[in-house]
Amino acid sequence: METFFEVVGWGALTFLAIIGLVAGLIASAVTGGNRAAYVIAGILGAIALPFVLALLGVTAAIGASLIAILVMGIIGAVLLVVLFKALTGRADTPRR
Repeated sequence: METFFEVVGWGALTFLAIIGLVAGLIASAVTGGNRAAYVIAGILGAIALPFVLALLGVTAAIGASLIAILVMGIIGAVLLVVLFKALTGRADTPRR
């Protein structure tokens, strides 16, 4: 895990947070949902997936290039935002 943090560094973590922020903003604009909740979900997903993969022993996540880590961040942000929407989303039909 320390090797992963040395590879990633603060710059990559900043990029991952920005990716999550953008994913959350896009999701809130598309769904019309709670902007802050989607942004938080996007940031957490973008930062968490590369770390989770490294903890699971996926060596590609540990020795990956910055672009590969950022792609993992995009995937993580999208997955967590979709999961958040699935858990908290409203039905498409209006209630009476």
